[in-house]
Amino acid sequence: VQLQASGGGLVQAGGSLRLSCAASGGTFNSYTVAWFRQAAGKEREFVATIRMGRTYYDDSVKGRFTISRDGAKNTVQLQMNSLKPEDTAVYYCAAGRPILSTISSTSAYGYWGQGTQVTVSS
Repeated sequence: VQLQASGGGLVQAGGSLRLSCAASGGTFNSYTVAWFRQAAGKEREFVATIRMGRTYYDDSVKGRFTISRDGAKNTVQLQMNSLKPEDTAVYYCAAGRPILSTISSTSAYGYWGQGTQVTVSS
C-alpha cells in the first residue's frame, strides 16, 4: 500500500485546513489509519487515528480535529479547525494493524506517506 498525503499549507491562527491521505496499490478499508506530526527539532507525535470505525485523538487536538474515512474514495481525511501556531508541523499519514494499546505508537504502523507541511501563523 502506498500512501499520499496532501492538503497542507499556510493558514492564520484560528483557521482551518483539511488534509487527505490517499491509498494506492491496495484497499485502505481494512487498515487502521493514523495521522502523526513532526515539528522541527521534535519527535514525531500521534495526532489521531481511525480504527474499526472508532476514532481516537491526542488531547492536544481533541475537539478541534476530526478524522474520517471515505471508503469509496479510498481516502482518510483530517479536518483541522481552530488551528494554533503550535500545530505547525509536517503531517504524516500512516496505515497498519495495531492493537488498541499501540495506536499512538509510530512503530505500530508499517506504511507511511511522504508528509505535508502545515504552517500556522500567529
